[in-house]
Amino acid sequence: MKAFGRRVEVPVPASAPQPAEAGGATVPLAPGVPLEDLRTRVMEQVDPIVASELSRPALRAQLVSLVHDMANRERIGLSAREQERIAEELEHDMVGYGPLEPLLADETISDIMVNGPDNVFIERRGKLVRANVRFRSAQQVATIAQKMAATVGRRVDESSPLVDCRLLDGSRVNVVFPPLAIDGCSISIRKFSKKKIDLQAMAEGGSMSMGVARVLEIAARCRLNVVVSGGTGSGKTTMMNAMSRFIDHGERIVTIEDAAELQLQQPHIVRLETRPPNLEGKGEINQRDLMKNALRMRPDRIIVGEVRGAEAFDMLQAMNTGHDGSYCTVHANTARDAVVRIENMVQMGQNNLPSRAIRTQIASAVDLIVQVERMRDGGRRVSQVAEVCGLEGEVITMNDVFAFEYQGDDENGRIRGRWVTPGIRPGFFDRLEYFGLGDAWLRAVGQG
Repeated sequence: MKAFGRRVEVPVPASAPQPAEAGGATVPLAPGVPLEDLRTRVMEQVDPIVASELSRPALRAQLVSLVHDMANRERIGLSAREQERIAEELEHDMVGYGPLEPLLADETISDIMVNGPDNVFIERRGKLVRANVRFRSAQQVATIAQKMAATVGRRVDESSPLVDCRLLDGSRVNVVFPPLAIDGCSISIRKFSKKKIDLQAMAEGGSMSMGVARVLEIAARCRLNVVVSGGTGSGKTTMMNAMSRFIDHGERIVTIEDAAELQLQQPHIVRLETRPPNLEGKGEINQRDLMKNALRMRPDRIIVGEVRGAEAFDMLQAMNTGHDGSYCTVHANTARDAVVRIENMVQMGQNNLPSRAIRTQIASAVDLIVQVERMRDGGRRVSQVAEVCGLEGEVITMNDVFAFEYQGDDENGRIRGRWVTPGIRPGFFDRLEYFGLGDAWLRAVGQG
């Protein structure tokens, strides 16, 4: 199947040569033939419908052939490598996300941040660096952002300049469009490793001790209600994915997210995703709407990707009404801050509830808070695992199960430390014994 129709001859403009960036490299061209003109002439000979039906290797091969023919006909001095580079760019533009394709394919990159056509940053192994990638224009950045949003049926333009969406591989995307983004369209992409990470691997990588990993496994198996807390990019979703691997495959799980990114392994999962309003400002379905509906779906567990508003009240209600083993994440700097933040979010939707009633709900609903942190060496670690004990007067009481203790830096600049524990029995010890894991918990906290 050929992707190209009748060739259209376009005269070569007599303009000055222009450099062209391809993944940060410059492709030289013969005098008088700007790259954009060559690209345009190649695209004019492509049938987009047929091209969309070809596999990527087949499309690349035909594009290479077309670029080669045109270079020979126009006597453009391009090496085979340069022709391959131009064909690759065209393929990425047609069926991918342009200059971002190499970054999306790189497993060592966890975040991609586009601040403009010439200003792209990546996070690799916890460190932010500038990427050797450039877009042809601000319009190309905007076009790619719109293409990403359209992948999941969303739109982004001047009338709807903010959007959260996801790519087909599960990567989370946030787009800010002009006029809100002053220097041009901004794209932020959070990638997730295709390699499934479990608690064992995280412990071996230094994100926690074996004792912490065992405690979190027991918490998942015993259906404890867990809040994963941390800052932006600290690894909250990765932690929740790792803990979810210990959920029994016979349980029905309902997940609620703004942009679906959880990667659960169980067979009985219902994934719900919010919906933004339409052009008329109607039809919005937010997380609170989905939480209320989820309670009618007979879930065993409810997992909320990120609690950030009034849905916190409904999450607490669910945890308190038979949906043990539910998880959610919140943005907070410490386990104590997470409790305060949940209280504030409940008040956003329940103004008439007294603070003591809210704190009673929190103390009754939440069993554990797992605090994760991205530290200055770029490593993501569990900094605290805290039990929510109860309410004394007006204060929610908490006990540390584990806390990270800083001990210095090693010769490679990585932080050294240990996880200390008081080793005391938690208030939910009866529940651990009910599942036959009480002794296992005590052994785990003894490992430190």
